[in-house]
This record gives sequence, C-alpha cells and structure tokens, in this order.
Amino acid sequence: MVEPDPGTPPGNGPEGDVVDANRPVAFVSDEALLDDLLKVAVAAACELERVPDAAAARQRWSSAPLILLDQAGVAGCAAESLPPRASIVVVATDPEPPELWKQAMEIGAERVITLPGAEPWLVNALADAMEGPASSTGKVLTVLGARGGAGASVFAVAVGLTALQAGDNTLLIDCDPKGGGLDLVLGAETEKGLRWPDMRLSAGRVAAASLHTSLPARRRGKAQLTLLSGARQGEAPPPDAVAAVIEAGRRAGEVVICDLPRRLEAASWTAIDRADLTVILAPAEIRAAVSARQLARELTDRGASPQLVVRGPSPGGLRADEIAASAGIPLLAAMRPEPQLAQSLERGDFHPRPRGPLTHAARATLQELAATPTRPHRDQGDLRAAS
Repeated sequence: MVEPDPGTPPGNGPEGDVVDANRPVAFVSDEALLDDLLKVAVAAACELERVPDAAAARQRWSSAPLILLDQAGVAGCAAESLPPRASIVVVATDPEPPELWKQAMEIGAERVITLPGAEPWLVNALADAMEGPASSTGKVLTVLGARGGAGASVFAVAVGLTALQAGDNTLLIDCDPKGGGLDLVLGAETEKGLRWPDMRLSAGRVAAASLHTSLPARRRGKAQLTLLSGARQGEAPPPDAVAAVIEAGRRAGEVVICDLPRRLEAASWTAIDRADLTVILAPAEIRAAVSARQLARELTDRGASPQLVVRGPSPGGLRADEIAASAGIPLLAAMRPEPQLAQSLERGDFHPRPRGPLTHAARATLQELAATPTRPHRDQGDLRAAS
C-alpha cells in the first residue's frame, strides 16, 4: 500500500505520472482509523490514496470512484464547499459520534459506517471501486454431460476458446472433481498458476483482477481466457468459493463457463443457481437420452431450463431432434465428430477447428447465452443491501 508524499500534488507520482483514477481516496486525519482503513484495503486488494487536506481532496473529487472521510474530513469538505457527488462514505470507529449523521447528510454522503462492524461491506466497496464498472453484466453458462464420457469438459473448453476468439474475456471454472482437470484439456497442466486447492477461498468476495493475475490464462489481443482448474485430487471446491469466483467474473462482464460433474452436489448446485443457461451434452444414443431426461428433471425442479447439445455419430442412426424429443429437452445444437480430436487432446494442443463441428456448436451456445435474459441471482459476496 503506497501513499503519496503529502508534498506531491495529488494525482501525480514522483515523476509526474498520473495516479490510477480507480484508486479510492481517503481524506482521514485520525491515524488509528486510517490504519484500520489501510488493513481493510489490503483485504480488498486495493490501493488507497490518502490526501492531506480538503484542497488536495478537491483535485480528486470528481475522478475518484469512492471518497472516504472521517469526521474531520467531513468538516474540511464542508468548509471548502465541495460539490455534491455520489459514493461518499463517512467512516468512524464504533460508537460513532452522535452528530456525525447530520454532518454527513449536509455534504451529501451516501452512508456512515463504523469499524470494525462494517469491514465486510467496505472490503466489497473498495474492491468494486478498484475494478471499475464493467461495460455489461457477465453471463454464466453451466455445462454437464448426460453420461460419463459425453464430452462435456471438452465442450466447455471449446466454448471458452471460441469466446476468446470472438474477443470476449472469459472465465472457465472446473467444478468436476473427478474430471481430471480442465488444464489437461487446455494443455495447461504444466503452466504456473493456482488451482482450486491453492485458492483457499471462503464466503465473501474475490476480485476478478486477482484471478487474472494468479491463474493460468490464454490471450488473444486484449481478450483473456482465465482458467480455474481442479488438481486431480478428487475433491469438489467449496460452494461458497464457487459462488465468489462466479460472481467475480459476472461483475467483470465476462463469459463465465462452469464445467460440472454429472452427479450434482453442493458446488454444482451453487453454479446452476447462478447460471443464465445450462447445457446438457449427450451422445446420440437412447441410453444418453434417458439419462438426459432424468438429469433435466432435476434441473427443472431447481428452476433451470436446460437445453441439449447432441454429439454424433449415432450408432443406431438416430437424428439429433429424435434424441432431444426422447429426452424432452429443447435442442440447441448438433455436432458431427471433430476430426483429430483425440490426437490433439493427447498432444495438449487442443483448439477447435474454426469451421469445425465443435466451433459451430460453441457459437450457437454463445449466441443463445447472449440472448438469454440474465437470471435473477443474489451475489453472496455483496453486502451492500444488507449493510
């Protein structure tokens, strides 16, 4: 956490570099309170810019995403007649001074919070400010197979790579503890970066920027596919951690793709409850159609509306629409076999062919995801409404 030298004009570094406009500003004279704020900022992976007086605060007043003031800061801003703006938060230690609410209202503060009680809310607010607003809300896709070996993991990776090729930032999340790890499908098993057992996440919030810098990734131009893989240990990630990672991608406006196991457990339901679209992948065979029907019943009971992707060829000559009718699920796409798929997976250089069956089905899935209204959800890491 770096604070500017009080003698340096706010907004400029020691060599005249412009300070990151996304840094929240603290106009706080109480050193003990400032120390508490700096600790909260560390938890939010946020750099807090301290300004020494109201005149310095004025220079960042319109550009800072969030302004933090203590009681002295409120008085200083009032004396300088700083104009009203959104996202002013007044911070005090518990118990707050009785006159603080009235003073805060006079300068148009959004809220008054006390520490340590409001620390979880403040972590969220600081992290949101650092990330900045996304151009759009991200969409969440869950993918699962009607039976073992259906190819759901390969399809999830194909959708992620297709989204990347289209220039979309994408977050690919491995929720299948028995699937061997999506890093194997992507050919990233030897790459540095965290896997699920390394994350040590619990209920709360994680910044998308932290995921981007700590996980294996693929890049194309300015777009990035970020992979959170399992580690072949056979344990599902904690549901709260799955929720935190999904919502990080959603807040950042990314395409979030979750590869789920066929046997649905708590972590899988956490992803399904947040999904805007759920896709079941089924081979073109009767047994898979029956399994897909049973799986769809579970999903529908939970409020999901699954769609079907059928993978050929059919040993009995069944058409994709016949499989969908037997399963009772709307048909989203049908795929022929992908040429040389097994060989490319073994070599670790899997990339769907630009005009191949996987890319065709992946594009259809992404188009359906984009057209699907965002499903109502509650961000478990966002405590604004509860604070």
